[in-house]
Amino acid sequence: MDRSQKTELVAQMKEKLTESSLVVVTHQMGLTVGEATELRRQVRATSAEFKVLKNTLAQIAVQETPLAGLEPLLKGPTALAFSKDPLAAAKAVVGFAKKNDRLKVIGGFFDGQVINAQGVQKLAELPSLDEIRAQILCVINAPATKLALVTKLYAEKRQAEEA
Repeated sequence: MDRSQKTELVAQMKEKLTESSLVVVTHQMGLTVGEATELRRQVRATSAEFKVLKNTLAQIAVQETPLAGLEPLLKGPTALAFSKDPLAAAKAVVGFAKKNDRLKVIGGFFDGQVINAQGVQKLAELPSLDEIRAQILCVINAPATKLALVTKLYAEKRQAEEA
């Protein structure tokens, strides 16, 4: 990779990372090609991205951005997962890391601050936006459902009394 390609890659990564709501830093030691492919497929399925970068290129990409606090985490066999959805990357990476001990979550960047591995874990445990919407709909529909049930039971009781 020549200098112009590296410069272009760094510019692309800087743009993608600054547009992301969440960036997860991982160490991936000894993943087989099949495991890495499976991880990428799982991450892609959640509309997130997973990128292995040289640490120096990743450090240059986060310099002079709000993500500059990630620089100390960019050591060792580093890979980045990032997404515009604040939970997608965390759920995909943490889910894979639970099944495969060769992928370690190191930390991340969320809501303007660097978070540790436990912070990423907590984000992964939060319900998704669709799950929250479903819960809200259940809460909204519950009184109407109960009212309909009570009305039906009252009507049946009244019919039984008249007969």
